[in-house]
Amino acid sequence: MNQVVASAPGKLYIAGEYAVVEPGHPAILVAVDQFLTVKVSHSETVGTIHSSHYSNIPLQWRRENGKMIVDERENPFHYLLAAIDYTERYVKESRKELSIYHLGVESELDSSSGLKYGLGSSAAVTVATVRALLKYYDLKISDELVFKLSVLAHLSVKSNGSFGDIAAATYTGWLAYSSFDREWVKEKLNTHSITTLVELDWPAFMVERLSPPAELNLLIGWTGSPASTTDLVDQVKAKREAKEENYQIFLQKSKSCVENMIRAFRDKDLSAIQKEIRQNRQLLKNMSESTRVPIETPALQTLCDIAEQYHGAAKSSGAGGGDCGIALFDHKASMNDLVSKWTEQDITLLPLQVYTRS
Repeated sequence: MNQVVASAPGKLYIAGEYAVVEPGHPAILVAVDQFLTVKVSHSETVGTIHSSHYSNIPLQWRRENGKMIVDERENPFHYLLAAIDYTERYVKESRKELSIYHLGVESELDSSSGLKYGLGSSAAVTVATVRALLKYYDLKISDELVFKLSVLAHLSVKSNGSFGDIAAATYTGWLAYSSFDREWVKEKLNTHSITTLVELDWPAFMVERLSPPAELNLLIGWTGSPASTTDLVDQVKAKREAKEENYQIFLQKSKSCVENMIRAFRDKDLSAIQKEIRQNRQLLKNMSESTRVPIETPALQTLCDIAEQYHGAAKSSGAGGGDCGIALFDHKASMNDLVSKWTEQDITLLPLQVYTRS
């Protein structure tokens, strides 16, 4: 058969970080117009997985008794292989015969020098792989199916995140999202087929496309310093136990703040959105002080403080500790001076737009 191609966009968190790891606590994210693309084409004997992002040498694989056997013990493709595994289990349950294929990955989600921007490449590679294989095996594709198969892949790799990055890469655009009860999903995985599990309603899972006010202008600044989301989330989990009461207050206030922001999006009220962005920044700073986990680094503080001088509402994006900050402005405001000030402080304006799949 001919080659099939599927892409998934990168993401940025706007609000609700850390709290979103807990089921039913919402966050707001955007998908951005930098993509990771997966291409799948048929092979007769030996399959390959290739990504210029990791190595120019393809990883070879073959099939034995319906299972993918990878030749190399150490490989960098954990999320991708998990995505293949769960999608192929679904494919088999759909009574389709598995074949051998070449799978190639091309990514725009990191800088040309290989530095991470924090745009969620592990989520994007998972989503694009699931989409490409469903297409390759000629199965009906829905966003919910792609999201759930991608989540099952990440759970198998012991991901500790909220899966909001998977939601953004799947549904695209501006998004309100809250995580599901992962223990419920893991339990059901032991007793249900993949097909049955993806068709069930997952407790606390919520996703809603948001439509921003016409005058909203989103700027994204990159500090040049990559951060590890996994490590930072682990640190917060480890340290919150000593201050459980503080953490519960943070969760409650974050939920209220993000729910107010979702209402402000529905009402197209930019000033109310900006107010809640500032509130969310403060909540994250308080939580950071309580747990001693560095979320708003000096560079991110500088990014936010400069944006505030120009009447923007700004905060760190995602786990913090580096990577990106976001700032929301009225589009009438001139950004030239702000961008110059950011540049003076080694903060790079990323030329990203919100991407919505049509």
